[in-house]
Amino acid sequence: MPSLDNLIGGQWRAGQRYTRNTNPSDLDDVIGDYAQADAAQVDEAVQAARQAFPAWSRSSIQDRADALNRIGDEILARREELGTLLSREEGKTRAEGIAETTRAGHIFKFFAGECLRLSGEKLPSVRPGVEVDITREPVGVIGMITPWNFPIAIPAWKAAPALAYGNCVVLKPADLTPGCAWALAEIISRSGIAPGVFNLVMGRGSVVGDAIVNHPGIDAVSFTGSRETGARIAQACAAGMKKAQLEMGGKNPQIVLDDADLDLAVDLCVQSAFYSTGQRCTASSRLIVTDGIYARFLQAMRERMAALRVDNALNRETDVGPAASADQLEQDLRYIELGKAEGARLVAGGQPLERGARGHYLAPALFADSTPQMRINCEEIFGPVAAVIRVADYEQALAVANDTPFGLSSGIATTSLKHATHFRQHSQAGMVMVNLPTAGVDYHVPFGGRKGSSHGPREQGRYAREFFTAVKTAYVRA
Repeated sequence: MPSLDNLIGGQWRAGQRYTRNTNPSDLDDVIGDYAQADAAQVDEAVQAARQAFPAWSRSSIQDRADALNRIGDEILARREELGTLLSREEGKTRAEGIAETTRAGHIFKFFAGECLRLSGEKLPSVRPGVEVDITREPVGVIGMITPWNFPIAIPAWKAAPALAYGNCVVLKPADLTPGCAWALAEIISRSGIAPGVFNLVMGRGSVVGDAIVNHPGIDAVSFTGSRETGARIAQACAAGMKKAQLEMGGKNPQIVLDDADLDLAVDLCVQSAFYSTGQRCTASSRLIVTDGIYARFLQAMRERMAALRVDNALNRETDVGPAASADQLEQDLRYIELGKAEGARLVAGGQPLERGARGHYLAPALFADSTPQMRINCEEIFGPVAAVIRVADYEQALAVANDTPFGLSSGIATTSLKHATHFRQHSQAGMVMVNLPTAGVDYHVPFGGRKGSSHGPREQGRYAREFFTAVKTAYVRA
């Protein structure tokens, strides 16, 4: 098996030990052995980034644009290869893996353009003879901690804007899925970007992540992961006076009203709840359905779910791949048992499955007759498990949808312009979908939530500059 090392200061560096990366669709398929960094290597990576920062932050915007374009071009040219790697190590279907890889390429090309579009302001002063210039400058060295469920897209949408605006990067990918981040680092290492501008340190969050967050040479931290870890990072960044950008999941509602197109509603609920094995922070696991359509919706969901094929992520016919790990499968099964114990009615799926190879397979689960107070409707499961909540009308549906400490994404299926407009205005979520799945967003617009889902400036699109740049105001006497 190949042994794949950390990238520090432009050099590939061996780890103190290595962890094996295996395919959740086929546990006998070993992808590679990946280096585990320690705190000392994190320090070396931060020092390399700090040394590279002065030159990179003042480099030509055309040079930065050209480098990011080269990265995007190579990702797109290798999208099938990299998408297959993604599906092997994470478990989402190959079609989804290729789509995610394509998105990563587009992100780099978008921010290649942003290198050339960074703007400022010139304002008059209240004092005669004085001019005011407002400009944006890079923040410094950015520590990035990314999750396992989008192993190339999330590193891309953090690293691309950081590099575009002149920052240097120390990236720690999820220990479960290091392969795509390593491949991205290898591409970046050949893009013409100077050594030390981008560094990759793989390993456990308790070692590498903590070392990044608490290092005095890190100026800002961008994190995507659990709410509990995000809260600890927020406290550490506040103590160290670091900027923090935190994305911490959701418990996203999908409302289905009586007037909804039933086929469309079922399709978007299946996509939101079960595609990518439900392992998306934007997945919808609370399906809030009004009385008049409730029975028909349940029947149509059962029929649609019966047609879903759960199998090896690389099989062309597969709709839903395996859970990403044994731990994640165990968590899914615990919540299914909890839902039954709480009194919800399991109407479809929920059992482990055996396929041709050893893997973490689970039939997507649907509960009916659940209540908003049940833990399956309050806690993020992060698997293919959804619960239907029956409500009387739109007003009750909106109240239930907003009754959560999370606020990432929300959706409504309706043909009523009145209800769609009201929901857009009153949903307590950062992203609102009308007759669309809650999971599925564009790369050129802001991504983020409210309440316990997000903290700090938005990710992606032009709004990314709010985190990756610092505003400077200069006064000049003419």
